[in-house]
Amino acid sequence: MILSVMQPTYLPWLGYFSLIDSADTFVFLDNVKLEKSDWHIRNRIKTKDQALMLSCHVTTPTGRMNATIENTPYIKAHSWKKKHLRSIVENYNKTPYFNELSPILARIYAQEGLDTVAQFNMALIKALMAYMEISTPVFAASDLFGISGVKDERLVSICQTLHCDHYLSPLGARAYIEENSPGGELVKHNIEVFYQNFEHPEYIQQKGEFISHLSAVDCLFNMGPKKTLELIRQATKSPIYYSDLSG
Repeated sequence: MILSVMQPTYLPWLGYFSLIDSADTFVFLDNVKLEKSDWHIRNRIKTKDQALMLSCHVTTPTGRMNATIENTPYIKAHSWKKKHLRSIVENYNKTPYFNELSPILARIYAQEGLDTVAQFNMALIKALMAYMEISTPVFAASDLFGISGVKDERLVSICQTLHCDHYLSPLGARAYIEENSPGGELVKHNIEVFYQNFEHPEYIQQKGEFISHLSAVDCLFNMGPKKTLELIRQATKSPIYYSDLSG
């Protein structure tokens, strides 16, 4: 069984959905520290000729050191959700799949009770998964009983709890996992470690020159759910075994 774990990010890129689609089980790592400059609370869409950063507005009433993705609320009085949705509508209303996808996004942006970063991001990701018909079971780390440890030790605990013996990681997390030894604590606990091998595809965008690594909604508006999932799977190459990486 293959497990992948990632923080719930805001309107994730195509590679995020590749990771979910490649796993047998996926866990949102929501009970870790929130970084206010990270992808938890921002992402990019496309305007006519450039990328536009959409940044969410959060508050940390117990201090930034105690703020986790799970417990960090948004600034309720701020109208950023309406502004983000308006920006999406303004920039994608001429795309082929606007009439399909925009009501899905509008429903999530208007939904009551999605007050924390984790709640809102997970709802968005699950809605986009359903739209693309990605059926990987997903869990929130905060809902799993008995998870312990930090860094790669926590990943071991999650793997053991969910009975997974293969771990598929984003390549960017290699330093995090292998800080002390190749494969880290995962390999020491007989869990095979692989790294994602995703080559971002080009696709037809509505305006201007192609811009890579935008939110996946850019591809979905332009290509639709079926073609987007096909592109994701075509761009997902065989994962790299940890010991095959040098340096």
